[in-house]
Amino acid sequence: MSQNIENKVVVITGASSGLGKATARHLAERDAIVVLGARRREHIDALARELIARGCRAIAVETDVTDRYQVQNLVDAAVREFGRVDVMLNNAGLMPLAPLERLKVDEWDRMIDVNFKGVLYGIAAALPHMKEQMSGQIINVSSVYGHVVDPGATVYCATKFAVRALSEGLRKEVKPYNIRTTVISPGAVATELLEHISEKDIQEGTKDFVAKIAVEADTFARMVAFAMSQPEDVDVNEILFRPTAQPV
Repeated sequence: MSQNIENKVVVITGASSGLGKATARHLAERDAIVVLGARRREHIDALARELIARGCRAIAVETDVTDRYQVQNLVDAAVREFGRVDVMLNNAGLMPLAPLERLKVDEWDRMIDVNFKGVLYGIAAALPHMKEQMSGQIINVSSVYGHVVDPGATVYCATKFAVRALSEGLRKEVKPYNIRTTVISPGAVATELLEHISEKDIQEGTKDFVAKIAVEADTFARMVAFAMSQPEDVDVNEILFRPTAQPV
């Protein structure tokens, strides 16, 4: 599935592990140009070297999505190096689950900063370039928890519902500029996301559940490739997927 992927410049946040890393590999193998953004510089540098060694095109830019100017620098680096940005994948996210009554206020703030404001900053950085090009695709990552609310996941769910609302508003606003928008909502996927849960009782229970049913991160990468690979007059606006065994 390399149709409409080859030679596209794809900026990926949260590219150091999990969904972002799997997607970078998947798209690079299909001859996309990948621009890797994440806080862990050594991880994205290693991934860029790996891809370049395979004959792929990639650069790495240290990026904290809670800093608007770092996100702007990531996108601007893509444009300086490759002349354009075709896809902005706003993937960076955190999931420190806990009931509201435990008052993990610092974690609430961090989730809002990364999961929601980080997406906004990605849009702010990419949109002017895409408007000038009169083309592009913005892909935002929500979650099954952007469709349902579970006790103990309330704030995380709120951030992911917000990403879906933002994505729908963006879809309506960018029609004059020939820009496509997609929001992808994964279910249980095998990533490092559960390591963000600081409450050990919740982390253990969640890990046990996810370990039994989770699909591999490449599943998400294939969803990204599917949305990208459609003809330019086809706009895949929303993808919701779960492991077949996942009931929620």
